[in-house]
Amino acid sequence: MPKILIADDEPEIAELIKRYALREGYETAEVFDGVQVIEICRKEDFDIIIMDVMMPETDGFKACKEIRKTKDIPVLFLTARGTEYDKLFGFEVGADDYLTKPFSPKELMARAKGNTA
Repeated sequence: MPKILIADDEPEIAELIKRYALREGYETAEVFDGVQVIEICRKEDFDIIIMDVMMPETDGFKACKEIRKTKDIPVLFLTARGTEYDKLFGFEVGADDYLTKPFSPKELMARAKGNTA
């Protein structure tokens, strides 16, 4: 069963993503700040990470850069930061995809599938 790491400091968003991911046959794990993302990725493997940019402790950009040092897990940023600069910077630090909030959970799952295929 493919496994998604959901990293978002908003519990409602994380729960929504989890519900849709479970319906699509994914196993999920959730964390709520950038440091937790880095720590869990050191211990476990995931098929994709769906990560917010604006999180406490360490932001998603920094977490992505740190993860990329040791693992090649697809990263899909899901964030309210939607400027062209933010998107380009996200890809520069290693994102495989970038989706802005508000978002369609169905589109998010389609993108997740596309990045784990």
